[in-house]
Amino acid sequence: MHKIAIIKGDGIGPEVMDSALQVLDSVNFKADFVEAEAGYECFKKHGTPLPKKTIDAVKNSDSCLFGAVTTPPEIKNYKSAIVSLRQELDLFANLRPAKSYPGTDFVKEMDLFIVRENTEGMYVGIEKEFEDRVEATRIVSKKGSERILRFGFDLAKKLGEKKITIVTKANILRKSDGLFRKIAFDLGKELGLNVEEFFVDAMAMNLIKNPEKFKVIVTTNLFGDILSDEAVELAGSIGLAASGNIGLNNSVFEPVHGSAPDIAGKEIANPIACILAAKMMLEHLNEKEKAMQINNAVQTFLKNGKNLPKDLQGNATTKQVTEELIGLL
Repeated sequence: MHKIAIIKGDGIGPEVMDSALQVLDSVNFKADFVEAEAGYECFKKHGTPLPKKTIDAVKNSDSCLFGAVTTPPEIKNYKSAIVSLRQELDLFANLRPAKSYPGTDFVKEMDLFIVRENTEGMYVGIEKEFEDRVEATRIVSKKGSERILRFGFDLAKKLGEKKITIVTKANILRKSDGLFRKIAFDLGKELGLNVEEFFVDAMAMNLIKNPEKFKVIVTTNLFGDILSDEAVELAGSIGLAASGNIGLNNSVFEPVHGSAPDIAGKEIANPIACILAAKMMLEHLNEKEKAMQINNAVQTFLKNGKNLPKDLQGNATTKQVTEELIGLL
């Protein structure tokens, strides 16, 4: 039996997590679920947004399903719980699918993956204050670049693709992105796969113009964060977007949306992103049949176009969406 850490978090996190757990139960996924705390509410109770007990719970589990957390910008030295968890457990690969579903009001049809380096870049959180300025440090290492690029190449091979697309700003960030691009092209030659490069501004434009031309996009932390949110919104809604944080020994799966405290408790949150995060977790655990059942139910539900949640121009509550999906399962 799998051991799964559950972190509900803040805002709509507990609501969408409860939906995901109901869906997992409906496909008869049996696991030892261990609940742990993280986020702003945890900070108010324990003085830290990520207790060591929570880190240990995730570390000692087969995987983790994560809801959403609030990261208030006004609290000095407060660090995002999910960013800290990624760094503590070296979850170096962030995998974000962007897929448009029939029945949704998507802007562009697409079916791609953005592979984002998850522990370096601008999100290392190294900032220095001076009298008249603030300096932030961006880290791009050989080790970090090589392992995220290998992850992207491996994904492309599994999908039967012969190329990956890398996103840089190497014309300006000549040293840091220069290192990333050199490793990408060297690995491409070694592995016999093609590498195409776009600068980040051109990539942002091409995601709007020609998203169907891309399958596996690999990039650094900040660029990947921005581009993946752009892609999923074009694909229909951030309420349909799931992601995986994957390392050599641990994994955390989560919806891409934030904690949305403005709608918490109103029963209008779209639970599908968290349900698809659970589906990704099942795939990672090699529970492929159960993952496919969930995927098929979501596709059928969206294609039917009935009882859609508010972010998809419907009026269904979180509970109604969950019940519809369970009915299909």
